[in-house]
Amino acid sequence: MMKKLKNIKVIAMDVDGVLTDGCIVYDGTGRELKFFDVQDGCGINRARKAGFLTAVISARSCRAVKARTDDLKIDAVYLDAYPKIGAYEEMLKKFKVVDAEVCFIGDDLPDAVILKRAGFAVAVANASADIKKLVHYVTKNNGGRGAVREVIEKVLKAQGKWKVE
Repeated sequence: MMKKLKNIKVIAMDVDGVLTDGCIVYDGTGRELKFFDVQDGCGINRARKAGFLTAVISARSCRAVKARTDDLKIDAVYLDAYPKIGAYEEMLKKFKVVDAEVCFIGDDLPDAVILKRAGFAVAVANASADIKKLVHYVTKNNGGRGAVREVIEKVLKAQGKWKVE
């Protein structure tokens, strides 16, 4: 696993079930609400400061996700990307990287095609059983509860780029 972690240049992820707990909440006016974990955001900021590229590939779209990805300055955002493989291929070209240099974090069947290719494939703790069978690592934390931060910390530590400041 350490060899795989040392090759990573891109940290990419799904949204619903990974950056969020997977719940879709609508307010009284029908607007969709999302709840994001601040530790995941801290991890993403640390990754970017350490020189990693970041990406989101989601089959859905909503204003809350756009606001969060803008806030975190995610390098590439692909929303309404279904099937996801097209967005993944576009990301590889944009970043000029190969599969072995990508860590992808997913949780459900639409992520399978990417997880089968990623150099370091990760499922969150509450991912579907079928997805957990495809990956190199399953997080201790659930999606939307620090799982992304957990993965980023693991990658940065493997590359000697984790700093407590």
